[in-house]
Amino acid sequence: MRKLIYGMNVSLDGYIAAPGDDIGWSVPSDELFQFWSAQLRATELSLYGGKLWQTMSSHWPTADQQPGVTPAEVEFARRWRDMAKVVFSSTVDKVDWNTRLVTGDAVAEITRLKAEDGGPMDIGGATLAGAAMRAGLIDEYVLATAPVLVGGGTPFFAALDSWVNLNLVETRTLPGGVILTRYGTRR
Repeated sequence: MRKLIYGMNVSLDGYIAAPGDDIGWSVPSDELFQFWSAQLRATELSLYGGKLWQTMSSHWPTADQQPGVTPAEVEFARRWRDMAKVVFSSTVDKVDWNTRLVTGDAVAEITRLKAEDGGPMDIGGATLAGAAMRAGLIDEYVLATAPVLVGGGTPFFAALDSWVNLNLVETRTLPGGVILTRYGTRR
């Protein structure tokens, strides 16, 4: 059975994007970028909601060809293009870069993917992750909490029907005051 991990940069007040989908506050330091790159290397399959897919696919396919690109960004872009991805959306009509589109029941498909043998999967996108949270499918939460209050926007956590008990797995402080925390779901 595969492990499902939900992780993103988050403001101190709990948002992954400020009003207007502004993520300008969440530009990672070199150390945080290296952490997310290591997470990507350890991931076998990435699951995206439509909005996050559009953000990622507008940048990473050609990021390694941009002026001033760092070696770490080149590695991330190549890994991102090559890895298997699934996009869950009713509004996206075309995907590329080793990606499959699912327009049907996301929870049923994620449940099926989790039951397969294989390496870890990550999930991104607040709506998609919220559905997986409510279905009890997420095994680990990774928060890179930035020292900023954005006052509203897209929350990291969805409204839940019941509590989810967690165990602290890791905590560390990164440059710029970002606090990295990892929690495992207590089953």
